[in-house]
Amino acid sequence: MEYSSLKKIRFSTIQLLAMGFIATIFLGGILLTLPISNTQPIGFIDALFTATSAVCVTGLVTVVPAVQFTVFGKVILLILIQIGGLGVIACVTGFFIILKRKITVRERVIIQESYNLNTLSGIVAFVLKIIKGTFLVEGIGALLFAVVFVPEFGALKGIAYAIFHSVSAFCNAGIDILGDGSFTQYVRNPVINLTTMMLIIAGGIGFTVWNDLIGNFKKVKAKKLVWSKFFTRLSLHSKLAITMTVLLIITGTVFVFALEYDNAKTIGNLSFGEKIMASAFHSVSTRTAGFATVSQDGLTAGSKFLSCILMFIGGSPAGTAGGIKTTTAAMLILTCMTVVYGRRDTECFGRRIPVENFRTGFAVVMLALLFLTAGVTMLTIFEPGKDFLDLLYEAVSAIGTVGLSANLTPSLGFGSKLVVMSLMYVGRIGPITIALVFGGKKNPKEFTRELPEKRIMVG
Repeated sequence: MEYSSLKKIRFSTIQLLAMGFIATIFLGGILLTLPISNTQPIGFIDALFTATSAVCVTGLVTVVPAVQFTVFGKVILLILIQIGGLGVIACVTGFFIILKRKITVRERVIIQESYNLNTLSGIVAFVLKIIKGTFLVEGIGALLFAVVFVPEFGALKGIAYAIFHSVSAFCNAGIDILGDGSFTQYVRNPVINLTTMMLIIAGGIGFTVWNDLIGNFKKVKAKKLVWSKFFTRLSLHSKLAITMTVLLIITGTVFVFALEYDNAKTIGNLSFGEKIMASAFHSVSTRTAGFATVSQDGLTAGSKFLSCILMFIGGSPAGTAGGIKTTTAAMLILTCMTVVYGRRDTECFGRRIPVENFRTGFAVVMLALLFLTAGVTMLTIFEPGKDFLDLLYEAVSAIGTVGLSANLTPSLGFGSKLVVMSLMYVGRIGPITIALVFGGKKNPKEFTRELPEKRIMVG
């Protein structure tokens, strides 16, 4: 296939992703405004805000879903969350597979570009693995949630609640239908806490890491690989994503535990073990899930700032999480270490990371910071009387598609809602995707010129 054709397909892929999410959001907003979806009247801006939060798997809401929406409305909300978690491309592909429609070469290239895969081989099988794996993990999560919800709410309602919150947790959406306190009533419940954390991590680690882990498990089962070599045989991406995820969870847990230990508004009144569990839950949830077992408004300033850092980093690529991604953060840290130690190349696990990778990662971080700065600035204009740290918390939560809020979202004005919706959208499809939608993706070779090299002062 000629490069010019591929370039057109690549750009149309970016447009398809951007417009696909917009179309789904607006359709969801319209459906959520219908009388059949609501127990009481709702403004279109609030319905659209809720749809944006669901499709962008964020969790910020201006209404209380448990009170506002009927069963029909909650089903619509669940479908929007599932579409947002899987992604428009995977959902459309799955629909084509159900209809037994042949996936064309052009559509395969679109899927390849969407998941940043290196080959067209096995594209459809990869998407099927994503869909089957998603439903399997969500099913396991629903069964575990049902252990608590069925005795509490009864069989039918308990199962429905279990399914909804399993999907919401795996998709890192953070939207609940329990009330206005998220999971605070279950802060001492190990089943709810551990199940939710498992689902969040499973969804946020990324589908490509899943694929890599499953492949190695199969090799171990077939005795083609010994357990001692399991981790070393993973791809560099998987090693980096897993290592960074573990480090961030542990670091977040330790710092939240230390900062909130005596805070009666959060974990101060819990037992030692419950404090560790609540701290771990918050650390995991800030990795773009948005569920809360403690009051976010009651967090200390230190915990809020730490949470902003964790939310900005987010989860791993090709998953249901948002943020700049764990691998991007790890690569930039490694590059800094390379400069400090006077080395030439960025190295990790015995491999060299290409300069092109660093340039892309740097662009992602800078664009995310620019969008975040613009968003926070606009919020300070629209919400002049609000605490700056709470506004920052809200903005980072939105662009990181997290959903945690210091009790600020319900009181936002019209302009602030538009700002937060825009940040959620940018965070879900990626800041660099937004830039490419408007700027186009050019072939670097077309613009390469041999110019004289000249150094500038830095640092």
